[in-house]
Amino acid sequence: MKKHIVVVLSLSVLTLVSSCNQGKAADEKVEIEKVKTESADTVKKKAVSTIDTVDYNKRMIALSNDTTGRWPVKTPYPLPGAILPYNRIIAFYGNLYSTRMGVLGEYPRTVMIEKLKGEVAKWNAADPTVKAIPALHYIAVTAQGAPGKDNMHRMRMPFKQIDTVIKWAKPIDALVFLDIQVGHSTVKKEVSELVEYLKLPNVHLGIDPEFSMKNGEIPGKKIGTFDAADLNDAIDIMAKVVRENNLPPKVFVIHRFTQGMVTNYKNIKTLPEVQVVMHMDGFGSKVLKKSTYLTYIKREPVQFTGFKLFYKNDNWNDWKIYEPEELLKLTPRPSYIQFQ
Repeated sequence: MKKHIVVVLSLSVLTLVSSCNQGKAADEKVEIEKVKTESADTVKKKAVSTIDTVDYNKRMIALSNDTTGRWPVKTPYPLPGAILPYNRIIAFYGNLYSTRMGVLGEYPRTVMIEKLKGEVAKWNAADPTVKAIPALHYIAVTAQGAPGKDNMHRMRMPFKQIDTVIKWAKPIDALVFLDIQVGHSTVKKEVSELVEYLKLPNVHLGIDPEFSMKNGEIPGKKIGTFDAADLNDAIDIMAKVVRENNLPPKVFVIHRFTQGMVTNYKNIKTLPEVQVVMHMDGFGSKVLKKSTYLTYIKREPVQFTGFKLFYKNDNWNDWKIYEPEELLKLTPRPSYIQFQ
């Protein structure tokens, strides 16, 4: 009907109507394409915003190695791209300024990297069901006996050193953990200084309650402590970084070898953006280390667990360092193995 009307109109009106109709058609096409795009984006977003929960649950049950019901811990499902429980992290710990703080700074880079690759291979052979992946765990903030210019009893390492560790990690596709010893400072202050690094997908966080001196003591003279509120400050910062930068979840490693190092563990947040690892950090005989793990890690479940191995201190006197096959018998099985 419209075609017949348009034919009898003047040329000027015909042109106007034709242009309007074309414009309307074009607008409708754009709107349709917009709706199609938005629908596709919605479908895509839904597709990537969930994980295979059946597979996740199965892996968590296998990792828990427990029949009491304490493990696995009921927590929110992680965002897609989560490292745990799909992988087991094998980390070398240390500082580039010191040969005594850990294997990361003790050996030349090429020797250290080959040694790390060897440990990863051992774990992959011991447990083929969980892929072992390498990590460099670098102490980015070190506690100090001297107060320093700001009286905080801690020293922040130069960013160029962090850059070096990240550069070392790249060829072997390793994760990087930035570790913090706050001294008299706070978790919020020190983690906030590292936000730009946490924006990188492969950079994660470690924190050491041993050197958090709440009452003004000198670090190293007494074992320090963190409350759940301190740890939640770090978790909130990491979660915000993950959300704002569309990142996979961050892994958060908390060192622990005494009861008092972590208080109010039940209040530690578990969020889809952050995966919490409570890490058994003590050295000594196998009997002592296992007892510490069962007493402070297993009995106070948070989410995932870790186990530290000392090349020197665990092999002292008649002690022998744990082998992967032995650690896999623990309840729960550790997801994070750190060598110092």
